[in-house]
Amino acid sequence: AEMATGEGKTLTAVLAAAIFGWRGKGCHIITVNDYLAKRDADNMRSVYEFCGLSVGYIQGDFTPENRRAAYNADITYCTNKEVCADFLRDRLALGRLRDLPSALLGKMLYRAGTDKLVMRGLAAAIIDEADSVLVDEAVTPLIISGDAPNQEQVDAFQQAADVAARLVRGKHYSTDPRYREAELTDDGFHHVMDMTEDLGGVWQGARRAEELVTQALVAREFYLKGKQYVLAKGVGSDADKDPEKIKVVIVDEFTGRLMPDRSWREGLHQAIEAKEQITVNPPKDTFARISFQRFFRSYRTLSGMTGTARESRRELWQIYHLPVVIIPTNEKCIRTHHPDVIFATEDAKYKAIVREIERLHAAGQPILIGTRSVKHSERLSEMLQERGFDHQVLNAVRHAEEAQIVAAAGGLHKITVATNMAGRGTDIKLARGVAELGGLAVIVAERNETRRVDRQLFGRAARQGDPGRAQAFVSLEDELLDRNAPRLARFARRFRARAGDAPLRNPLLNTLFRLAQAKAQRLARAQRRMVLNTDDWLDESLGFAGSE
Repeated sequence: AEMATGEGKTLTAVLAAAIFGWRGKGCHIITVNDYLAKRDADNMRSVYEFCGLSVGYIQGDFTPENRRAAYNADITYCTNKEVCADFLRDRLALGRLRDLPSALLGKMLYRAGTDKLVMRGLAAAIIDEADSVLVDEAVTPLIISGDAPNQEQVDAFQQAADVAARLVRGKHYSTDPRYREAELTDDGFHHVMDMTEDLGGVWQGARRAEELVTQALVAREFYLKGKQYVLAKGVGSDADKDPEKIKVVIVDEFTGRLMPDRSWREGLHQAIEAKEQITVNPPKDTFARISFQRFFRSYRTLSGMTGTARESRRELWQIYHLPVVIIPTNEKCIRTHHPDVIFATEDAKYKAIVREIERLHAAGQPILIGTRSVKHSERLSEMLQERGFDHQVLNAVRHAEEAQIVAAAGGLHKITVATNMAGRGTDIKLARGVAELGGLAVIVAERNETRRVDRQLFGRAARQGDPGRAQAFVSLEDELLDRNAPRLARFARRFRARAGDAPLRNPLLNTLFRLAQAKAQRLARAQRRMVLNTDDWLDESLGFAGSE
């Protein structure tokens, strides 16, 4: 179900969840973070108890006993990552007992089987922000892994980072921003062989040496601090062991949130650690893995809700056999959409954004500015500080008071800078007198790779019939163009010398951004289709191993 922001998705889900709960097999309501899982469970508890149902929720630091109690409740609020990880851990606990009859028989005969399990099955799920969970994160596999100490590998990653730092782009290697790939030239390959000739070990194999250096180049070129990751300490499930240890923490590119217990695969995480010159952790052994596509198709009954589903309706049907129903808004949406403002350079764009903030702020209108990365949110924050504007910043680094910051963003003279959809799940309610000033003003500081994500941010304004305005400020130096339309971007930058800081008026440039978004969406769909094909191939090729 597509329901616009502020239309009451959280409350509406209770109706369907109660019916599932009455069946006695449990219902999982899946949200995007631990805070929302706890908040919604607590807020809706009295309604469920009135219906004779019990409620539980899952948090990342819960013990197996806590988790088992939560899953045994009629309604369980949890995140997609937690429920999928618990599923994999249960599969590992079962070992060779792959189905219920064998598990029960093993329990009777050998006192083994279901005692260590925390879940009681996948009967029904209602997914909040379903497009994010079922589409955006569909290509990300969830992996259960364990330590596999290997000092030789650790040394190799550090050596590869040193070698990569001495290579020159264009001479020793080429890059493909669209696929985030790097490739050594013939000259670069021979140069690497010369530099690693005396290292020995894994460097004796030319193919392995090339892979290590290429991975280090990808880490240098495409994985940037403040964008794809941050450096932090005292976070994650292992923080108690060494709270002062600095670690690479992935930033979710769709939500702007930290993911402290996740890591990139196939040596990429270690390559980034070596690049940042912090402790390199050895790669881990994989014990179990599953894609989110495969996992959610395991539910007997699957459903979801989001504010933006129509763009993904074909994919939701093809992969999950879920039709999309668009629910009309309770009140007519009176949001005003202004045309995109295009600039030649990123500097000119941010100067224009600050001028627009100054204009709107003078009238008392609250402003929400959406950026795509921590780096850009901090840059805009510094520019606002220089002008003396009091404002709030919400990004992966400053996430502790997320819901409170977002909830207060509709106050008079409020300025809020947020990465992507940080704060999702919390309504922005207008303070008294704000509606008369035009409501919340949303500024998108850079177009995302799908119009659906842009629409999520625009949807923060003009809820429940309130007024509001939305506008995007973009530049010819934005990552969207560099990654998805590099040739057209180079052609368009011919305007740069003549334009200065003034906005560009050529209508063809709007088409350029639409083409870049369309290309990015096709690539993302192709990646998700590839994951789906791999899952289907595994089902067919490993059918003899059992249904799981």
